[in-house]
Amino acid sequence: MDYRKDYIDVCNVIGGEWSRPATEERLPVYNPSTGEEIGNVPLTPAEEVERAVDVAAEAFTQWRQVDAGRRCKYLFAIRNKMVAYREELAQIIARDQAKHIADARGEVGRVIQIVENACGLPNMLIGETFQISASTRGQVLRKPLGPIGGLSPFNFPALVFGWFIPYAIGCGNTIVYKASEQSPLFMQRMMEIFDEVDLPKGVVNLVNGDYRVGEALLAAEKIKGICFVGSTAVGQHIAEKAAENKKRAMVLAGAKNSLMVLKDCRVEDFLAQLQNSAFGAAGQRCMAGSNVVIEAACYDAMVEKIVKMAKAVPVGEARDEAVYMGPVISRKSVDRINGYIEGAVREGAKLILDGRNPEMASGLEKGYFVKPTILADVTPEMTIAQEEVFGPVLSLIKVADFEAGLAFMNSSRYGNGGAIFTQSGHYAEEFLNRIDVGMAGVNIGVPAAMPYLPFGGAKDSLLGSGLKAQGHDGIEFFTERAVATIRFPE
Repeated sequence: MDYRKDYIDVCNVIGGEWSRPATEERLPVYNPSTGEEIGNVPLTPAEEVERAVDVAAEAFTQWRQVDAGRRCKYLFAIRNKMVAYREELAQIIARDQAKHIADARGEVGRVIQIVENACGLPNMLIGETFQISASTRGQVLRKPLGPIGGLSPFNFPALVFGWFIPYAIGCGNTIVYKASEQSPLFMQRMMEIFDEVDLPKGVVNLVNGDYRVGEALLAAEKIKGICFVGSTAVGQHIAEKAAENKKRAMVLAGAKNSLMVLKDCRVEDFLAQLQNSAFGAAGQRCMAGSNVVIEAACYDAMVEKIVKMAKAVPVGEARDEAVYMGPVISRKSVDRINGYIEGAVREGAKLILDGRNPEMASGLEKGYFVKPTILADVTPEMTIAQEEVFGPVLSLIKVADFEAGLAFMNSSRYGNGGAIFTQSGHYAEEFLNRIDVGMAGVNIGVPAAMPYLPFGGAKDSLLGSGLKAQGHDGIEFFTERAVATIRFPE
């Protein structure tokens, strides 16, 4: 199937079998750059989800017995296929998720790194042994948790796959995975790759649909853990239902990230980092810099430079190499973003760069475009300073000094990421020690954790078990520790 040209009837894959669920309910899939319908997604009913869970539970009885080295051979094979198909995978993401092709290539490159790190799971799964006495020893064993439910957002179809599936199956679990109904094509291709490497049937199962799939997974007794990336509102529900149903939950939730700029920063470096942070992926990522907290001594000059940078950002079709930023995911997202902008103006913010209703090139008139937008003189109590916009909108906030900026950043209910731009070692260390976020950066606009480190936030950005994605946290989530005491009498 040509994922670049053909209309896609998205399928489920349960026990290695590709199928259309027995339902007439389907949702259209759109290319956000053009507004063109490019496929449809089945709204899988609960009984079909339950069948997938049963298949995953049955496969688990065999897969958990496969030695760690053999499991990781499959991960190596998947990694090699992804390297071979990396451009195709990026083009798929650019088509249905409309992430600019450069960003899509970056996402595929990062997920390959995550899979590579997961290939080393046997080393990370080594347990602990304590010689209690000459005849007695204690051991801490790591065992697979069981069948897992995975719920993916639209904005990072590859990255979230990497956080959940390689770690889950590498640790000996099976999984029932729901791709986002807005960007399902990446997982269609990955399921083909699993077929190509002969991954045992039932180890990874794909069910498509809406929130009802998540509810069915939460209710399924055989599902032992739930992984979710999305909004805090939905994440709170996931965490609560998982606890109620005695499931472990990894919940990476919403964000409102701020970048602090001190007067001694290297301006050109900051502007380059800000462009990526605010307008990369059209601002649709949990690590996007949304607030820029600027020291009063350099505020006016910095505002002028930020506006100049933002005006120069080329916007267009996601696969156009000549542009920097594509559209947002849907018309609903456009309306939501515009609503935040209008609300900020009503609350007293100054709209100094308006990206709403842009004129676009021929063929893109029906696309879901919002150009870079900047609001100045935003104050901490304004809604736009507190809530996640998930679009290419920057709020500029003047603060007296470092202490005032830090106080504002720490007042947020969210704690995903934050960064400071300064040449002062003192303020850099103070920031790292005192900022209340899960991922902090110095002179970097997107302080996302590298694949071998845990990725996740704090406060309302991380719910459930408190365990993060990838790294050692990923292993902790997908395994159960058991303690054995072994005695051989003399």
